[in-house]
Amino acid sequence: MNKTYRCLLTEKSADGTVSNAIVTRDISALKPSEVLIEVHYSSLNYKDALSALGTYGVTTEFPHTPGIDAVGVVVSSQTEAWKPGDEVIVTGFDFGMNTDGGFSELASVPADWLVKLPEGLTMKESMMYGTAGLAAGQSVAALIHNDVTPEDGVIAVSGASGGVGSLAVGILHKLGYKVAAVSGKASASEYLKSIGASEILDRDELNVKSPKAILKPRFAGAVDTVGGEILANLIKMTDYGGTVTNCGMVAGGDIPITVFPFILKGINLMGIDTVNYPIKKREPIWKHFASDWRPDNLEDTVTEISLDELPDSIAKISQGKLTGRYIVKLK
Repeated sequence: MNKTYRCLLTEKSADGTVSNAIVTRDISALKPSEVLIEVHYSSLNYKDALSALGTYGVTTEFPHTPGIDAVGVVVSSQTEAWKPGDEVIVTGFDFGMNTDGGFSELASVPADWLVKLPEGLTMKESMMYGTAGLAAGQSVAALIHNDVTPEDGVIAVSGASGGVGSLAVGILHKLGYKVAAVSGKASASEYLKSIGASEILDRDELNVKSPKAILKPRFAGAVDTVGGEILANLIKMTDYGGTVTNCGMVAGGDIPITVFPFILKGINLMGIDTVNYPIKKREPIWKHFASDWRPDNLEDTVTEISLDELPDSIAKISQGKLTGRYIVKLK
């Protein structure tokens, strides 16, 4: 085994300046943990950009390697749960935040952060989903659990051109739902239709403050990735007994809304957390991704980049200039 590995290293100087570079490090730089993984693929998420930019509250320890997703092969293990050669996925927990993450040829992680790569899913495909897919999958599972069916009507997906949104559109379409894709990118309309959206709604249409406690019903449910006024309006526009999920707050952390949609229309608001979501609940979702939830055009939502292309892509995702999913090939 090589004694060195390449990774993206984020450093913060004494004056607070943050820099990112692709470097070669000695294997001794890895903090010891239970399982050592040779990483084959990772993926680029908005949280990775926040980490790489040194955003307060995301990553506090430097130097640091971001990357909240990884898939690869176990090199060594100190537990009986995993053995060399096992193909494993790691997402969430502290991975890529204050524990060095997936933008690296090697990763050292606790054994109980790992999920076995399910049969029928390649390592590359697993990172086409990644944490974004897990958020989308949890959202779809919440709709199903709360008995929102394709026959009930249209499901709105906000931030539809982003990683979580695009995967939610594809999965819902695969399962027979009609999807209204909400996006602020006019240029993404054809892309969204190609992955399963039956209609496109301009983000500005839902980002208007309304004094009304309840609005005319338009949706059977919604997958919200942005929060703020858009989330409030999606709740107000959801029909009786519908379910709205939320996993993001780029449009704001407050929900300007009354209790009336909840107590008069029985609306369910479901929070989606991918960080500490239990492993036993993750495993069924990954198995669905390998079979009945797999979008017909999964590859169409993905752009593959190399480790060397990461710094430029991080800058673009932080500026909202990327569409769909970006995966990083390490091996």
